[in-house]
Amino acid sequence: MSLDSSTTVATGGTAGLRPPGGAPPATGFRIGLAARRLGALIALAVLILLNLAITPHFATMQTLSVNLTQICTIVIVGVGMTLVIATGGIDLSVGSLMAISGALAPGFFTGALFHGGNLYVNIGFGIVIPVMVAGLFGLFNGWLVSSFRIQPIIATLILFIAGRGIAQVWTNGDLQVFKAPEFQAIALGHVLGVPFQVWIMLVFVIAAAWMLRKTVFGRQLLAVGGNEPAARLAGVPVKRVKRLVYVISGLCSGVAGLIVIAMNSAADANLIGMGVELDAIAAVAVGGTLLSGGRATVVGTLIGALIIQLVRYTLLANGVPDAAALIAKAALIVLAVWLQRQERA
Repeated sequence: MSLDSSTTVATGGTAGLRPPGGAPPATGFRIGLAARRLGALIALAVLILLNLAITPHFATMQTLSVNLTQICTIVIVGVGMTLVIATGGIDLSVGSLMAISGALAPGFFTGALFHGGNLYVNIGFGIVIPVMVAGLFGLFNGWLVSSFRIQPIIATLILFIAGRGIAQVWTNGDLQVFKAPEFQAIALGHVLGVPFQVWIMLVFVIAAAWMLRKTVFGRQLLAVGGNEPAARLAGVPVKRVKRLVYVISGLCSGVAGLIVIAMNSAADANLIGMGVELDAIAAVAVGGTLLSGGRATVVGTLIGALIIQLVRYTLLANGVPDAAALIAKAALIVLAVWLQRQERA
């Protein structure tokens, strides 16, 4: 089997979704498939229209800014999670890698790790080194999955537990408070009236979407998730692909951790990234990426995060307790998984 054909199967094209008997898809079948694929976008449009009708002051730049900044870290982590899930894996360690990155960074621009030097050089180190460390931990996850064939949920559970412990040991469990406007600009600054962290999020989404659609690596990771034995026979370097997606997931987590501490002007290893892995997986599922692997949509992950956030915002803005938002989020995930099963059927 050639790489092109394995990718076609992996991406879930209509050629692999024909009705019984092998006949070409009927018009109704194609419409139903398109409706399920566009379900997230339709749901987002309905939510926006509903809020315009019932939620006071929804159509303001302040409301838009609040909702976008609420999802930035989830989407950035979700980009890496999308790629991992597309290969048939999962990454439970993303929250702990955020904690490690957030715990390391203040030491560079507060002078705790080394004194003197140019402030901007220190800030540069405080951004690059923690993100690279998170990427190395991601490589560790990929190594366990690819070389030892450990189930991804078990392999990443190791750093899910130990990673936060590493961050807590590094900081002695203390809250690191700092004031570094030059560093905090990555979260609190604005460009053209839009928060800088939103621009960072969009760069990640656009870059990952381009990579999936236009590069050999994008086709390879979809082939691995769609049919790993066939991809291996087609010459796809399966081990390298798996390692790289976990590295990318770690890098995304490292950047998200820096944004969190920049927003809070403090680094708390006990709380940074707590529960973000579940939010990222939820966004990926609601956005339309197949949880079994083989098809991925990074833009869908962005839409999925927006849907979850808008559901919560709608409920809170209209006097519904926050606990109800958790139930609604769970219902969205169940609906997304059910729709995926219907599509595969």
